Amino acid sequence: MKLGVISDTHDNVPAVQAAMDRFASANVEAVVHCGDFISPPVVPHLDLDGVPVHAVRGNNDGEREGLIDAFGSLDGGRLHGRFAELEFGGLEFAVLHGEQRPVIEALAASGEYDYVLHGHWHVRERREVGETTVVNPGAHFPTVGDDDRTVAVVDTDADDVEFLGVEDSV
Repeated sequence: MKLGVISDTHDNVPAVQAAMDRFASANVEAVVHCGDFISPPVVPHLDLDGVPVHAVRGNNDGEREGLIDAFGSLDGGRLHGRFAELEFGGLEFAVLHGEQRPVIEALAASGEYDYVLHGHWHVRERREVGETTVVNPGAHFPTVGDDDRTVAVVDTDADDVEFLGVEDSV
């Protein structure tokens, strides 16, 4: 199974649209957003022809009810709150925005998850903590450099992560 991972879109609709194009080309079967949409109008652009979208809220996501409603309008969309435990392709995922590094480290060190997915730091990252892979897919905030303006594709069959660059008009 291929899982598309995105974070920190910060109301950047062109980046979200470009990311969904990259995910469509990669044939992802589900999308996970690690928070910081900012406001509800960006959410409909996460729609990828019925591909389920799972998301957590970030520290800048203030319109809680509006975000819940926006996710409710997606076919298969679900806003999980601030943390989610998900299973894809037989692997266990912890998903959070990740403002507190000790929390990310504790989840990774717990050995309960195959992957810990987070955002917040606006820098793409893939590293191993024991048997757990920690992934930050990158960000789409206007000041983020091109090297970190990425999304990630997790291939659960190969147990691998690939970063894909996202070009947008911002």
